[in-house]
Amino acid sequence: MEISRQQLSHDQNLEALSAKLRSLAPLGEPVVIDKGGVRHFVPLPRDVRFRGPRLDLSRFRQLLRIDADAAIAEAEPGLSFGELARATLAHGLLPATVPELEGISLGGAVAGCSVESMSFKLGGFHDSCLEYELVTGIGDVLRCSPTQEPELFHMIHGSYGTLAILTKLRFRLLPAKPLVRMEYRHVATVERFQAELSREIERGDADFIDGIVHGPASFVLCLGRFVDSAPYVSDYRWLHVFYKSTLARREDYLSTLDYCFRYDAECHWLSRTAPPLEWLPVRMVLGKAFLGSNNLIRWSKVLEPILARRRRPDVVCDVFIPARRFEEFYSWYAARFRFWPLWIVPYRVPSRYPWIAPEQWQRMGGDLFIDCAIYGRPNGDPALDYSELLEEKTFELGGLKTLISRNHYSEERFWQIYDREAYERAKQRLDPQGILPHLESLRRVG
Repeated sequence: MEISRQQLSHDQNLEALSAKLRSLAPLGEPVVIDKGGVRHFVPLPRDVRFRGPRLDLSRFRQLLRIDADAAIAEAEPGLSFGELARATLAHGLLPATVPELEGISLGGAVAGCSVESMSFKLGGFHDSCLEYELVTGIGDVLRCSPTQEPELFHMIHGSYGTLAILTKLRFRLLPAKPLVRMEYRHVATVERFQAELSREIERGDADFIDGIVHGPASFVLCLGRFVDSAPYVSDYRWLHVFYKSTLARREDYLSTLDYCFRYDAECHWLSRTAPPLEWLPVRMVLGKAFLGSNNLIRWSKVLEPILARRRRPDVVCDVFIPARRFEEFYSWYAARFRFWPLWIVPYRVPSRYPWIAPEQWQRMGGDLFIDCAIYGRPNGDPALDYSELLEEKTFELGGLKTLISRNHYSEERFWQIYDREAYERAKQRLDPQGILPHLESLRRVG
């Protein structure tokens, strides 16, 4: 069988990485994985998570293969979803669950719990993965799948790069059409919103389901369906703001690629922290230089010395609330947080992941969750840390909070949520010398 140039390059880089780790392992000095490009952890002033010797993985960013007949692809972890989606759409295919920002990498989506508007029936991107190629902390190359080393396979998702280095993924693709028709249903109460959301999830005939809450009495259920043609196609890449359009419209049409990355121009609503970036004249002149997730995150790094002077960074976080307790969470949120828009993404978990503690899974009480995405809530009140308040409420309701931002857990609370025995088993197998950071290093950040 002929070996492609991409695969040959991959094999050479894999051998070099393995040799590098074999040389580093005896030293026992923790390294920081540097995949190149923009890091999609939430930037935090004085962040200590990424200090230490760099392990350069920037070469692992190739699309290795698309098997259009089998609807399967293989790629390296540094490949961005923007690059991947363009390549697969040329074959009439799309990854199952595409994170909403173009620069998110495949490896980042696996390591950091990426979900989107296909997740109500397809789960996270990791749930579409068929096999991982890993390099362990001592330089061994390991392949795992749901049938080969299944516990290790499922522990890699949500491990935030603390167990092994992901070097290749094989994953499923789905048939896709060139356009998406959007339907926006506007309701005034959380009870009506959840009833509509539950009904559409149960029906299951939409391709995409999410929602945006614009205010205490302004809920929009967003339903997307693939279509072959459209009377017009809207563009939210430059002059127009997608999240605002959902409040004004009842129907819309986007190209499938633009639908996937409809939030990218604003990096959700990060552009709103500099209000002129939402003004049409300013967008016409400066939009190309400032808009887009990669641009906005880079600028946030440039401004880090200024941001560091603030008492606390804004709250930027996703929390997964059991669907049965969403109305309770929302009532609390509307009274205490009062920050809009609130992005809502339903997410069905196919089964308990082994990194979730069994007791936590029981507290969660089901397989359907509502990802409540909070992006930019000011947190300057000296008497109240809204980040910590959100973490406490999420735990109280049996939910999970992503670890990409500020965390406040005590050691006891952290291991009530995460399965310590399963994690330590995987850590001992994959990184016995502790070359990679430990999950607990994310326990208290900020």
